[in-house]
Order: sequence, then structure tokens, then C-alpha cells
Amino acid sequence: MLLDGIQQIHILLPKLTIMIKSISLSILILLSSGVYAQKNTKKKKNEDDKKEWDCSVPPGPFKTVNLELTEGTWMNLDVSPDGKSIVFDILGDIYQMPYSGGEATLLRGGHPYEVQPRYSPNGKWISFTSDAGGADNIWVMKTDGSEARQVTKEDFRLLNNAVWSPDGNYLIARKHFTSTRSAGAGEMWMYHISGGTLVATHQKKNDSRMQVSLLFRRMEIICIILKMFIREVIFNIIKTRIVRFT
Repeated sequence: MLLDGIQQIHILLPKLTIMIKSISLSILILLSSGVYAQKNTKKKKNEDDKKEWDCSVPPGPFKTVNLELTEGTWMNLDVSPDGKSIVFDILGDIYQMPYSGGEATLLRGGHPYEVQPRYSPNGKWISFTSDAGGADNIWVMKTDGSEARQVTKEDFRLLNNAVWSPDGNYLIARKHFTSTRSAGAGEMWMYHISGGTLVATHQKKNDSRMQVSLLFRRMEIICIILKMFIREVIFNIIKTRIVRFT
């Protein structure tokens, strides 16, 4: 009787293997279709987001409030290379004032949120983060606030915290990434101030590679569960045959 049970196990094993492959293939197809549907949804959302809008023209009612401040919190500031001036942000606007103290001069104001100003090594330019173009990107302007222009053109992986290269020709900024967690991580990207070629100085896995990796992790877990199920089935068959034999 025990030999008959073992023979039946050998007969069942190929069938179980085929069943596992069929189940795994079905699950893989379902997961892949889910990823494809997610990509299509994301594509449609991106098309909707491409509709032109201007954050400097609010769609609803608003009012202007005048504030007179002598201090602030959560500010970013930088000292000019010659040590004579300070540039800083407060409430999304950028100001400049003498290092010795005195009244601040508004360089960038209005509805766009603009922060993180930093002097160039030669002291002629100031870089800053602004959403004036519709998303957080790196901009530059002259130290008097003139000739402001957008350097980066990101609309999804937003940029911030730019620093200048020693020669003043490049800006290195953090590009923001999120995956399965709410807290984002970042890559360091280098841009020429003319807005030309960019280089990733530290690159993370892109979304496609993350999705594929997650897909295979799920498949691995499913295979482990199926293996445990097969072992349980085989164990029960052997146990039943042994009980009958005894």
C-alpha cells in the first residue's frame, strides 16, 4: 500500500507542476495587465496635466495683504562672495539686503512660490527654485532681480536645492523621486546655466525597473506559497497511505 501511495505521488507531481505553472502564468498576466492599465491611466493624467495654466494668475478670488516683518522662520539665505549682501526668501518671495543690516529690497514677488536663493561664485547671478513655470524648477536672475529665466524644464520629477559649480557654468540640483512610500528620495542632476545638456551624477532605478522588480517579488512570494501547498498535499497523501497500510 505504501508503494502504491508513492507511485500515486509520482503520478501527481507532474500534474501539480503543470498546475503551478498555469497559475503562475495567469497571475503574471493579471499583474502585467494591472501595470499596463496603470500606465494608461498615468498617460491620460499626464495629457490632462499638459493643459496650459499660469500660477501667476489665480483662477479664484484673492486679496493682497501687506506685512511688515523684522524676522522670519524656515528661511533660506546666502551671503554674496564679496561679503556685502545677503539674499534670502520669506513667504515664497526673494529679498536682498546689505550684510551690515538695513531695509530689504524685493527681487522676486507675486503669486509664484520662490525660495532657496544662492549667489553664483562670481556674484553676478542668483539661482533659486520657482514654480512660476508650472512646477518646481531651477531659475537664475541677475543680482538686481532682472533677466530672470528658467534653466530646467521638469514637469513631473521636480527640482530644488540647487548649488553652483566652482566655475559658475553649471547648477547641481536634487530631482525628487517617490515610489511605494510617501517620503521621496532624490537624484543629483547637473545642468548648464544655458539650459542645455544635463547629466545625472547619481541615478536611481526608474519607475519601470521598480515595477518589474516589485512584480517578480510578488511572483516569488506566490511560488513559495504554492510550494508550501504542494508539500502539504504530498504529506497528507503519504499520511493517509501509511494509516491504511498499518
